[in-house]
Amino acid sequence: MISVKNLSKNYGNNKVVKNVDLEVKKGEVVVIIGPSGSGKSTLLRCLNLLERPNEGTIKFNDKNIDINMKDVKSIRTKVGMVFQQFNLFPHFTVLENVCHAPVVVQKKPRKTAEEDAKKLLESVGLGDKKDAYPSSLSGGQQQRVAIARTLAMNPDVLLFDEPTSALDPEMVTDVLRVMRDLAQHGRTMIIVTHEMGFAKEVADRVVFFDKGKIVETGTPKEIFDFPQHERTCDFISRVLHVI
Repeated sequence: MISVKNLSKNYGNNKVVKNVDLEVKKGEVVVIIGPSGSGKSTLLRCLNLLERPNEGTIKFNDKNIDINMKDVKSIRTKVGMVFQQFNLFPHFTVLENVCHAPVVVQKKPRKTAEEDAKKLLESVGLGDKKDAYPSSLSGGQQQRVAIARTLAMNPDVLLFDEPTSALDPEMVTDVLRVMRDLAQHGRTMIIVTHEMGFAKEVADRVVFFDKGKIVETGTPKEIFDFPQHERTCDFISRVLHVI
């Protein structure tokens, strides 16, 4: 579904993503792990053109994506993203947050969009919060609203950029439960996370990313139990020791 070849991203003289190749199949859950500052989030943001790559190619369903940003709107309707921060509209109710983009971008009739939004809110356990405003919700609830909002556009691929990193530990479980359910229903997902237990459980493939490069990729068992690269071994031993 997504094919990335020789992708690079620079900020001035600082090359943050370096000649990355990545393939993601339909229905696959790919989890990207690695140290903070390694370029994981930048790579993710390049995939839906929130960041403009300096080099390389991106294919979506065998179609070349123009990295010069000419395909931005069409790509972002197909490749949805959930951020670290929830980015909800504070002056909109929960229901309005979820149905806003389908009405404005997809020109979906408001009544239809609202009915779809209600179903999505039920699916993330927030059907009773449809008339609430974001300020009245916990961080975990706001993130689940953000997931429902992304799903409302019915994207082909879901990108998650450390979706639990801004949450208190007790709020993480509910968000991961929603993501786990999406994975079990065959959603194509690329997830940047520090939640190693979650990565081991839901990933079809784990990618270890460091210093702007893919160091090693494999199944959860291969990466967590039998890493081949010295840098991967060091990282895994450190994070699992912390856990």
